[in-house]
Amino acid sequence: QVQLVETGGGLVQAGGSLRLSCAASGSLFSTLVMGWYRQAPGKQRELVATVSRGGATDYATSVRGRFTVPRDNNKNTVYLQMNSLKPEDTAVYYCYTSPPANWGQGTQVTVSS
Repeated sequence: QVQLVETGGGLVQAGGSLRLSCAASGSLFSTLVMGWYRQAPGKQRELVATVSRGGATDYATSVRGRFTVPRDNNKNTVYLQMNSLKPEDTAVYYCYTSPPANWGQGTQVTVSS
């Protein structure tokens, strides 16, 4: 099993920045992808950004150029650096690893206008 602990959510004004962290522990030998999804009220969970063990990244179009997803393999930690935040970025952000799919408990990010 893989355990994921997220930190770093909160309230920020539009245009501001936040950095989320997700520390993974447990059976990580097969984990290839780490990243983040988010779910806004009344909407489906959606991909934000992922990074492979080798560093290949994938970003949602809505966050490309504003968010980055660095990963520290030595610490089994993935980050989400969020810049130029917009009110539409407000959501619960979930850490994600695979395979197999594992989810964190979620951390709230609220961007005020």
